[in-house]
Amino acid sequence: MTEPASGRRFAIATPHTAATAAGLAAFDAGGNAIDAALAAATTLAVVYPHMCGVGGDLFALVQHPAGDVLSVNSAGRSPSGIDSDVVRAAHGDRMPEHGPFTVTVPGAVAGWRAVHERGARLDWAQAFDAAIVAACDGVPIARGVRETIVWRPEVFATDPGLRATIFDADGEPLAQGAPLVQPALATTLEILAADGPAALYRGEIGGRYALGLRDAGVPIEPADLEGHEAVLVPPLVGRYRDLDVRVSPPTSQGFVLLEILAALERLEIDPDPLGPDAGALALLFRAASLDRDRHLADLEHMRVHPHALLDDGHIAALIDEVRSGRPVAVDERPTGAGGTVGLAAADDEGYAVCLIQSLAAGFGAGILEPSTGIVAQARGGSFVLDPGHPNVLAPAKQPAHTLMPVMAHRGDGLAAISATMGGSAHAQISSMSLARAFDLGMAVGDVVSAPRWLADGMDPLGPDPFVLAEPEAARVVGDSLRGAGFRVDELPGLSGEVGHAQLLLVRGDGSFDAAADPRADGGAAAR
Repeated sequence: MTEPASGRRFAIATPHTAATAAGLAAFDAGGNAIDAALAAATTLAVVYPHMCGVGGDLFALVQHPAGDVLSVNSAGRSPSGIDSDVVRAAHGDRMPEHGPFTVTVPGAVAGWRAVHERGARLDWAQAFDAAIVAACDGVPIARGVRETIVWRPEVFATDPGLRATIFDADGEPLAQGAPLVQPALATTLEILAADGPAALYRGEIGGRYALGLRDAGVPIEPADLEGHEAVLVPPLVGRYRDLDVRVSPPTSQGFVLLEILAALERLEIDPDPLGPDAGALALLFRAASLDRDRHLADLEHMRVHPHALLDDGHIAALIDEVRSGRPVAVDERPTGAGGTVGLAAADDEGYAVCLIQSLAAGFGAGILEPSTGIVAQARGGSFVLDPGHPNVLAPAKQPAHTLMPVMAHRGDGLAAISATMGGSAHAQISSMSLARAFDLGMAVGDVVSAPRWLADGMDPLGPDPFVLAEPEAARVVGDSLRGAGFRVDELPGLSGEVGHAQLLLVRGDGSFDAAADPRADGGAAAR
């Protein structure tokens, strides 16, 4: 287990120790939690390039000392030149998981700027200091990066940019601990630090990036980047016991967590994921997730408003489905995606950040544009090709998004930040973290390291209900899960296949406890 951290002035937790160190350094340099979160986020774009980067998307919740919380949605749209008929001709009735048709406009950099403008104390350029050094000098390949490279090396090796970056001179995947040096990305970060997001969305970097992607078969134009901007909106809020839980609204799947928590409280079952009602929890997770798979899309195209999914009548219907004792039926299995980082930071001034950024899948679309060093995201793989679905692929459209930052408040004070990786299972992981922290009273380090299971894994729902379970979870609640109609697939040990959980808790005296998931490569720090 990675060591938790406690402090009275500040705390941060991220999935990579270099990012945690960068965030702590920003705070020690006179910054606040926003500065720390940004330094960590840009560093993660270098040291965790399989999960996030300049080419990815970003969602965040940012709390200001005045007490207000805003949601940052910086998810990019599909290229204006995408043609769903061409995609269907090439891939049939399902979106591919990687490749040129999955690339969408990068939103992370605009998201970083939006977060910075919510009250950062340090200059914009300082947010890139640690990231630039890491890209120039190189960092040791982390365990998680290595595991992703060997996951599908035959795909990554076909891309010239990835082959030159994550394979050695003999064409072998870089070993864990080998130096990962990214000079083109370092130059890109230096330009972004000096010139701001305009360098990507309306400048030379964006022009070269779009041109390089077109050479790789991506139907994107510089104008697609020019149209991107981050959107700041109020979060969705739901009540769980004495907590107000805030999540990002669509295109985020955050409402799924609020559905789960509302139904969980009314069901009056044991909320312990390793307790006697684990089977009922799995039924609830699956039932709430079906709402995401049916309804979530670009907000302009959603036909059911998230508030309708959170009203008392719909929550009662979810409860009835759980009490039926069998998993909800699903006919089709849309393509899912996973490859995300989450970080949490808070300080004693009242600034707090939950930031999630992602490439959607391991090394995104499997395309690294060589002149910029940017890995293109595969978020377009979250579209569907069913013309009757609100999330059907279309030009200049945001895909349904798994990223969902979470903050919980008790009264006027921050109580918790839950920042996860987990594809479609973000809501499950955060609900487990909140239940373990507040219902069971577990310490923060025990929460993130406790054995986990996920109903239907990290993908959208399929016709065959199953649970991915770590060994201890399978031993303790396997019978309960099987009794509820789920096949239990046991993992060999602690596994990233049940996601990563970063958690920050606020004690009654205002001090902070933070911990990073041992399934990742991270850590927590505090002052």
